[in-house]
Amino acid sequence: MIKKLQNTDIEVSKKIRSVFQASYAVEAQLLKAFNFPPLKRPLENYRESKTDFFGFIKKEELAGVIEINPKDDHTRIASLVIDPHFFRQGIAGQLIEFVFNAYDSNLFIVETGVDNGPAVGLYKKFGFIEVTQWDTDFGIRKIRLERR
Repeated sequence: MIKKLQNTDIEVSKKIRSVFQASYAVEAQLLKAFNFPPLKRPLENYRESKTDFFGFIKKEELAGVIEINPKDDHTRIASLVIDPHFFRQGIAGQLIEFVFNAYDSNLFIVETGVDNGPAVGLYKKFGFIEVTQWDTDFGIRKIRLERR
């Protein structure tokens, strides 16, 4: 079940952050990143964020979270994280499909690390195409993908 998460609620934001931390720890290993900014995101940032958070609830647990930043001319998937206990169960794909259906947008944008093969493959499976790559100040090569 997918539901909107009230990130301004401290207990909800703690659960959101917990899933982010677990998932990003795995991504940091994939990217061989020692300095990975997403792992440093403070709880207050989740609570105060104006983005939309949707959670995938499985067995009464928050199994995955997608963070959306809708704009007038596009919809940005700011983050998509799955608790490692729920990897490879189709949750990320269901969250992406949910966003396509929930947001009336002609352009969807997402960014991830080039070496995050599972994420890049998932986005390409859903029709995203690579538009650019660049190196970050913290030593990670990133990729931007779009779907029109």
